[in-house]
Amino acid sequence: SLEDYEETVKKAKEAWKVWADIPAPKRGEIVRQIGDALRQKIKVLGSLVSLEMGKIFVEGVGEVQEYVDVCDYAVGLSRMIGGPILPSERPGHALIEQWNPVGLVGIITAFNFPVAVYGWNSAIAMICGNACIWKGAPTTSLISVAVTKIIAKVLEDNKVPGAICSLVCGGADIGTAMARDERMDLLSFTGSTKVGKQVALMVQERFGRSLLELGGNNAIIVFEDADLNLVIPSALFAAVGTAGQRCTTARRLFLHESIHDEVVTKLTKAYAQVRIGDPWDSDTLYGPLHTKEAVKMFLDAVEQAKQQGGSVVCGGKVINRPGNYVEPTIVTGLPHNAPIVHTETFAPILYVLKFKEEEEVFAWNNEVKQGLSSSIFTKDLGRIFRWLGPKGSDCGIVNVNIPTSGAEIGGAFGGEKHTGGGRESGSDSWKLYMRRST
Repeated sequence: SLEDYEETVKKAKEAWKVWADIPAPKRGEIVRQIGDALRQKIKVLGSLVSLEMGKIFVEGVGEVQEYVDVCDYAVGLSRMIGGPILPSERPGHALIEQWNPVGLVGIITAFNFPVAVYGWNSAIAMICGNACIWKGAPTTSLISVAVTKIIAKVLEDNKVPGAICSLVCGGADIGTAMARDERMDLLSFTGSTKVGKQVALMVQERFGRSLLELGGNNAIIVFEDADLNLVIPSALFAAVGTAGQRCTTARRLFLHESIHDEVVTKLTKAYAQVRIGDPWDSDTLYGPLHTKEAVKMFLDAVEQAKQQGGSVVCGGKVINRPGNYVEPTIVTGLPHNAPIVHTETFAPILYVLKFKEEEEVFAWNNEVKQGLSSSIFTKDLGRIFRWLGPKGSDCGIVNVNIPTSGAEIGGAFGGEKHTGGGRESGSDSWKLYMRRST
């Protein structure tokens, strides 16, 4: 309830006073212990992710592993963050850039990565000297509670308040309260572009700070010289992994006209081999969608794709078994700018589109509102550098000869335009969790 939320913010603010006084390397040591505590429970937590979110067990475990890895990364970072001493133009003066924690970081995460996204934020925010308040997705609250209990024990074993990493379970009313709360020094929000826009406006209204990780409408571009032995498994994994419920899922596949038919044939064969089943079964590669609403969105999108001139060459239907299962789907024949192609449907639908020239397809990659992840498959070195350059991909994540989905914690994760512009995890993302004084 909002009363619970109020009490939690007060406790977290009090706890911050203790945490801010602890030297950063010591904070890093406590974060290292959190990573170790998660390592010990990795299988049971992975299992819980599968149960509650619906992704396959190895992906659930992999997600907890990401939190463990970012804890390891944060340990090193706790001894490295800092600002320069600059030459002063005034004799006998020192010019210093000092970084201090912002204070209280609110973290709102989505159902599709109910552990990892919190990990990226909290591990870095903590070594920077911030307290955290986490609001997980209402549909994955068991995971939020389990992770928080593990963290709280580590904090309390180190004689610091568990409230340094507080949790509030709740719906949109709690999210709105966090966005409007002046005491929330930074609000990190992961979710849809639609809700993210509302959050951004509420935070901006009070001149607060936000870190936004929103939608993606990611493309893979395959040129005529691409290695198809790489392309087929990559496109399959990027489009079908997590049942199409990653913000980095490939939703558009641009194929050079000379190889279009061959790739569609091979990809359709590969789709037919995807093992669909219980996410806890080690043979399963593809589990259910998260909710009944997602199934409805999937069916609506398939219908719209047909109405706009697309042909369903694979999938397109609900699977007749218990749970929210749908067939992984491939749609061909649509123009690059069809309305449905420009819509992010959080489901395993891949739109396969034809192109002729490099220049036009780079423009098509960039014409959607989102700018998260993108990938090309080619052996042409000149083209690779054009893709990475100023007239290439406008996305935050630009790949060559690998899928769009998945990212490395050492690099800054996030995207441009309607993806929100935020960056989490590696590189200099730590700066977002701090304020700079000169």
